Amino acid sequence: MSYYRVIGGEKYDDELLKAAEEAVAGRGDGRISLEDAKVLLEKVMDGNSYTEIEKATVAYIRENFKWTDEADEWFRTEIRRWAATK
Repeated sequence: MSYYRVIGGEKYDDELLKAAEEAVAGRGDGRISLEDAKVLLEKVMDGNSYTEIEKATVAYIRENFKWTDEADEWFRTEIRRWAATK
C-alpha cells in the first residue's frame, strides 16, 4: 500500500484523496458537505503536523472537488486556525 498517489507528476496523500472521492461518490449532490469536511480535517490533523504533501493535497482537493459553501468556509477557517499552531 502506498501512502501517496502521483497525479500529473505531483505526489499527494492517498488517504486524503480517497476520503474526498468517497465524500462525493454516489450520494447527495456530489459536493463535499460539512460532515465530509470534518472527516477530511480529522485526517489532515491525525499526524499532528501539516506536511508539504498534505498542503498540496488539500489544495488539490479544494480546486478539483465541489464543496458546499458552508463546508468550504468551515474547512478553510479550521485548517488555517490549526495550521497556525504547527
